[in-house]
Amino acid sequence: MTTRGEKIRFAILSLPLIFTIGFILFLGVYLTSKGIGVLSWEFLTKPPRSGMKEGGIFPCIIGTIYLSFIAFLFSVPVGIAAGIYLGEYARETTSTKLIRSCIRSLAGIPSVVYGLFGVAVFVQLFDFGPSVLASGLTLGLMNLPWIITTSEESVRTVPPSFREGSLALGATKWETIWHNVLPYSVTGMATGVLLAMGRAMGEVAPILFTGVTFYLRHLPKSPLDKFMALPYHLFALATQHEEIEVVRPIAFGTAFVLLLMVLVLDMSAFYLRARSLKTKRW
Repeated sequence: MTTRGEKIRFAILSLPLIFTIGFILFLGVYLTSKGIGVLSWEFLTKPPRSGMKEGGIFPCIIGTIYLSFIAFLFSVPVGIAAGIYLGEYARETTSTKLIRSCIRSLAGIPSVVYGLFGVAVFVQLFDFGPSVLASGLTLGLMNLPWIITTSEESVRTVPPSFREGSLALGATKWETIWHNVLPYSVTGMATGVLLAMGRAMGEVAPILFTGVTFYLRHLPKSPLDKFMALPYHLFALATQHEEIEVVRPIAFGTAFVLLLMVLVLDMSAFYLRARSLKTKRW
């Protein structure tokens, strides 16, 4: 029987969750009410003009997609491979524990530090210059700790009996992983990838120093060109434009489009997670 004191403690512990959900709902409703009225076919398919006071955000949308695609190509194969190695091949030694600790620590490093690292490595050392390639690789690097951790945790959720039965029948270690581990852990990996990509899509600091620009007359024609992106475009309109009040509706529209793109990735991740939990039978 639940006592009155337990109910009070439960209510107190529930307050942070209620405040968090309420704030998220308020933010979503506020951005939707301010930004949805700006949306139009011209806004989504035309470049900005008249000093960003007219036109649309098409180059920003394409630049964000290019950026996310490069980050995806770089971080996903490396992150998943590292997660599989740590979860299936690496022995439980002091070195392995130290590596895991470093990976988790990297997930908490401020994004601006990744931006400065991208300048030093991708822009200068590899001589990519300020470009969509340098920015995408920097975001991919920032995604690695999240993808490695979720990939390792996903393969560890598969019961040991799945591996033992396969090995007992004469399968190799890799055949066991490929046929008996990955099919049951790929959904968790995909969830981690989608959440990491959604987070990276809204970052400004890592791309601020590595290739994003305020305005371009054309779309990037190669990975070594500069580009426009939704998060930086929003930042510039909200803080740097000489007529902030005039461009504020465009800023809200840009924020709403960015929110929708991130929301699509996040909802896809939640769907995959829910489907994975529903289909697991062990």
